[in-house]
Amino acid sequence: MTDGSATGIPRLLRAGMGATAVGLLLIFNSVDTGPGTNRAESQPVPPAVAAPVVPGPPDAAHPVPAAPAAPAAPAAPAAPAAPAAVPQVPVLGRAQPTRLRIPQIAVDAPFTELTLDPAGRLNAPPPDDKNLVGWYRDGVTPGERGSAIVAGHVDTAKGPAVFLLLKLLRPGNKVEVNRMDGTVAVFSVDSVETFAKDAFPDQKVYGKVPDAQLRLITCGGAYDKKRRDYLDNVVVFAHLESSHKA
Repeated sequence: MTDGSATGIPRLLRAGMGATAVGLLLIFNSVDTGPGTNRAESQPVPPAVAAPVVPGPPDAAHPVPAAPAAPAAPAAPAAPAAPAAVPQVPVLGRAQPTRLRIPQIAVDAPFTELTLDPAGRLNAPPPDDKNLVGWYRDGVTPGERGSAIVAGHVDTAKGPAVFLLLKLLRPGNKVEVNRMDGTVAVFSVDSVETFAKDAFPDQKVYGKVPDAQLRLITCGGAYDKKRRDYLDNVVVFAHLESSHKA
């Protein structure tokens, strides 16, 4: 088991893997300022009104007028409420994933294990099964602390495949992973990004993280017939939101 650091995934997916059929997947986390202080503008204090000067001692005919009362100071603005603390979701123990569900794009697929080839690149899921996803078995499992890596084809020689619509996911969409220990890890999508394979950001995708996160990876961008490869990778970044019994 690794701690999710980039060193735990040597050369993983950067250049992809050699395709054996047209369209095979070549695989390879804003500082939100808290609410601003809403300061009420101080109202200007009007000048005190001077009492008129009355010559001579006061008498019944010339009483001394009372000085007007000083105006009240404006009330101090109420302090803004402190933002609610974000609850920390406990990470899960190690357990092999068994099924991936993404309702928004109609994904309901079993898992297979993925290993590295002799060059240190991740082997793709078998190309003859369009509805299959793979996870890097020597990395963290979905729900453990770290970045769990899950990959799938966008298409195969047989047609559209499991991650065809992955790029359509949006922040807040849910990803469910059934695990062999009887739990379901529920992830919430943070972002969906596309990177050129020639400039794949290893550290951003595979770097160490303090919580349980998930990366879903497939091919994207234009298809280069000469290279028999897609030029980009689509990466979904998600974090563990909750877990429950299956």
